[in-house]
Amino acid sequence: MSEIKDLQPQAIWKNFYLLTQVPRPSGHLEKIQKFLLDWAAEKGIEARKDDAGNILMYKAATPGMEDCKIVTLQGHMDMVPQKAADSCHDFEKDPIETYIDGDWVRARGTTLGADDGMAVATIMAIMEDNSLRHGPLEGFITADEETTMYGVNHMTADTIKGEILLNLDNETEGEMIVGSAGGVNLTATLEYKEVEADADDAAVSVKLSGLLGGHSGLEINEGRGNANKMMARLVQDAIANFEACLAEWKGGNMRNAIPREAEVVLTLPKENVPALKEAVEEWRQTFTDEYGTVENALALVCTDVERPTQIVPAELQDNLVNALCACHNGVFRFIPEVPSIVETSSNLAIVEIGGGQVMFKILIRSSRDSMRQCLAETIESTFAMAGMKVELSGDYPAWQPNPQSEIVELMKNVYRELFGTENRVQVIHAGLECGVIGAHKPGMDMVSFGPTLRSPHTPNERCYVPSVEKYWRFVLTTLERTPKK
Repeated sequence: MSEIKDLQPQAIWKNFYLLTQVPRPSGHLEKIQKFLLDWAAEKGIEARKDDAGNILMYKAATPGMEDCKIVTLQGHMDMVPQKAADSCHDFEKDPIETYIDGDWVRARGTTLGADDGMAVATIMAIMEDNSLRHGPLEGFITADEETTMYGVNHMTADTIKGEILLNLDNETEGEMIVGSAGGVNLTATLEYKEVEADADDAAVSVKLSGLLGGHSGLEINEGRGNANKMMARLVQDAIANFEACLAEWKGGNMRNAIPREAEVVLTLPKENVPALKEAVEEWRQTFTDEYGTVENALALVCTDVERPTQIVPAELQDNLVNALCACHNGVFRFIPEVPSIVETSSNLAIVEIGGGQVMFKILIRSSRDSMRQCLAETIESTFAMAGMKVELSGDYPAWQPNPQSEIVELMKNVYRELFGTENRVQVIHAGLECGVIGAHKPGMDMVSFGPTLRSPHTPNERCYVPSVEKYWRFVLTTLERTPKK
């Protein structure tokens, strides 16, 4: 695991290794916050934690570069805690176990945390190296980006002083991002009184697993299966044709991760169990036919379980399953002017039914505020017809491109000089903190870039080692050429 410390550039990889040893899942950041402050103190770096839980670090300009604009190096400290079904990893206690697989660094059975550990490691590397040339710098390591963008949503206008923001949270080397989608969390809830299950009924568990999942912004248009949507079709069939009753549903665990697994517990007449199991196998084949070119590890299993004593009332069950079937999931619209980029989407991320409680959690993204509102109202209407309470929260604005960006033009030239090719300047559907930061700091010149990561928000997350060295050269050269005030 420690072998990644010896990868090049060592300045980044040694610090990334340190980060893998500190648990930092979203919502549980006390350990990483303490680690960063202790590390800074040990290195003699000025650092503080603000009221929102963000960590800020400061470094004076190289002598002779004091007249450069202040650059804010920014990334988030939290990581998405996703693990394989057979993993016993505890994200609040255990270090991430990494390994080298050819040109890639991976984690064993869990997310790697390169999203956005690479940014934090980069900031650490720059802050501790006094041989580098740069203007005045500040590191801005934000809290809970992956869940609510809490850190930037609760910053103030004077939290950072920078005039240029280098967001280090993009996932393809050779790209520069100049705009991104905004988003809003939709939560639908309902309380109900359970009813007695028929004492003569049997019970089964139906589990869908092995899906790729993935980032609900970057990979929402790749045709991957959503475990909750797929399970809704099966459960609707089971209710309609096999007299099944819903007792429990558990699917997905993060709003911004396409759900990889879903499991339901159903009761039904004993004589219908064999036919239901045959139907489940037929659904497995249907899903394989529909998604087989993408989801090559899909598994759907029906097993006998102990009959629960309580189930969802029949009328409510029908309303909930119908709502899940009707709920929009996936791409809603592409950007008309740039049809290759998703404009608006939703991710039916989490479904929890059981014990008298219902909770659905969805993340809606859009680069156009009016379409974000349109989709939110569409989904809200769907769940309202099922009698559910719907709340919107954690909204963050889209980041609109600045066609006159000084830092973008400079970095285009730097990349061309270093590597002899043009880097791609584009907008993405993923949500970046730049939009929120820009709302607090109007006029701040911003760009996002980073090394190459693949399959973030899944246990297949990996970082492409050769890209890190190119990215590091790009960062350092950009800092050396920071524009004057």
